[in-house]
Amino acid sequence: MKQILPFLFLFFTCLSLSAQELSSSERQIVEYLQKHEEEQINFLETSVNINSGTLNAEGVKEVGMLYKKELDDLGFETRWISMPDSLNRAGHLFAEMNRGSGKTILLIGHLDTVFEEDHEFQTFKREGNTASGPAVNDMKGGNAMIIYALKALHAAGELNNKNIIVAFTGDEEKPGQPLSISRHDLLEAGKKADIALGFETASGMDYATVARRGSSGWFLEVKGKQSHSSGIFSENVGAGAVFEAARILDAFYSEVKGEELLTFNPGVILGGTQVDYDPGTAKGTAFGKTNVVAGEVVVHGGLRFGSEEQKESVREKMRAIVANNLPQTSAEITFSDSYPAMQQTNGNMALLETLDKVSRDLGLGEVKAYDPGKRGAADISFIAQYVDGLDGLGVMGSGAHSPNETINLETFIPLTQRATLLIHRLGSK
Repeated sequence: MKQILPFLFLFFTCLSLSAQELSSSERQIVEYLQKHEEEQINFLETSVNINSGTLNAEGVKEVGMLYKKELDDLGFETRWISMPDSLNRAGHLFAEMNRGSGKTILLIGHLDTVFEEDHEFQTFKREGNTASGPAVNDMKGGNAMIIYALKALHAAGELNNKNIIVAFTGDEEKPGQPLSISRHDLLEAGKKADIALGFETASGMDYATVARRGSSGWFLEVKGKQSHSSGIFSENVGAGAVFEAARILDAFYSEVKGEELLTFNPGVILGGTQVDYDPGTAKGTAFGKTNVVAGEVVVHGGLRFGSEEQKESVREKMRAIVANNLPQTSAEITFSDSYPAMQQTNGNMALLETLDKVSRDLGLGEVKAYDPGKRGAADISFIAQYVDGLDGLGVMGSGAHSPNETINLETFIPLTQRATLLIHRLGSK
């Protein structure tokens, strides 16, 4: 047996002191997960070593089938939901069990990663209490937590009295368009559920997510009068497309930024006499000469917001700036919706209180609300208008979306135990 680490020693010491707060079935759940620690880590390794970049449809489905087998074995009714070819996305795995009289709980994960087949980062590697690999924490670690939480409930005889929906989407990192198709099944699940729990990466042992910012795209197209550069600033030639684009971006920075939870970023810019840009791949080329006034600029950016009202207000400010053109230029900005905002509600805070009680009963300490300004968008936001929710219940680690992505294995099982008892208590009410 491997050496007990300081964190685990403290955890199990605290657990023994607070065991009177746990029911006999809850103690069975905790013990099951403790005994199956290596099995859960091996399961994570198997899933991580299957490339499932969003555009790798076969890989995404292969991960889905790995999870499907586990859910089938637990008695769930599972279904693979294919997407139309036009969306260029693999599809989703949904599973459902209705065996209780309590609340219906929706558990949310995603199958895809940001690492496509041609990326150098492909393999799970373990060094002591740290493991690295594509999506070990965002979010195949969280997915493994869902699977093993359900296995632990089953082993304790507590799954048969639950109403649970499991949603593993196949394109969370880059949702297929239109969203009315790619998120249809998730929306329907959200309408059926009483509670939604998201297993995106945790922000620490002492935090959970009760609110998330929304995400939106924007695309700016600027036109100028192409001409010999000697004539720039003249009445006939005007300012040119590059100066007009610079004016707009500077005004965004100086006049629009500053609101709480609001950020926006021009991620790609191309300008010159000839521009070729594909928004789908975010790649393009530009050609120009220093003695020619640029006739075209495109800027592709993102917008993060705390509410739908803030999103619409900011869009109006940006449109007004874009319309105030320099001489002999024109500009147009368009917006595309992606993730809505998940706003803090009384229901979300009540779920946090339940998680906090579970955490204290396990000897893991207080759990507080995490700053939504520090979190990205996630699938739970699509259903936040229909159901109370809590997110950030997944694993701890670092470097998500980078070749340095890691998971803290020391906290993997304690976090799974906490999430499992949360599901148990919520589903038993």
